[in-house]
Amino acid sequence: MGQQQLLLLVLGIVIVGLAVVVGIQAFSENQKKANADAVVNDAIRISSDAQAWKLKPAAFGGGASAVEWTGLTFNQMGYETGDQPYSSATATATEYENLNAIYALSNQVAGPLTITATSYETDGSTVLNLIVVTVAGTQPSDISTTVN
Repeated sequence: MGQQQLLLLVLGIVIVGLAVVVGIQAFSENQKKANADAVVNDAIRISSDAQAWKLKPAAFGGGASAVEWTGLTFNQMGYETGDQPYSSATATATEYENLNAIYALSNQVAGPLTITATSYETDGSTVLNLIVVTVAGTQPSDISTTVN
């Protein structure tokens, strides 16, 4: 009778240990997906704000429906740029940074506006979430997203 109880105890410990490991892995995967979703959400919000800037008259600090995205900065859209106290990364004066990622604007002279988001979520030395949002115009259908 004592050996059966010992065997059941060991079996119970193994099952509980496996359940804990599976739970930790599931939590880790969910955290990565949640971070990617948050970064995409932020990038889409920034692209929507860029479209609003382009439609706004120049007298109110907008782009006055200009063909190009010239002059658009994060500060003009109401975002604070540069290093933030909660981050270990270094954002430049032309980049917007929040808890999820660092965002940069590019291609502001000719062609579509490109917003590049580099997530803080890494797998060793590789960034897991690199999101590129392209804004070709001022319609909702003019926004396209690529997640790498």
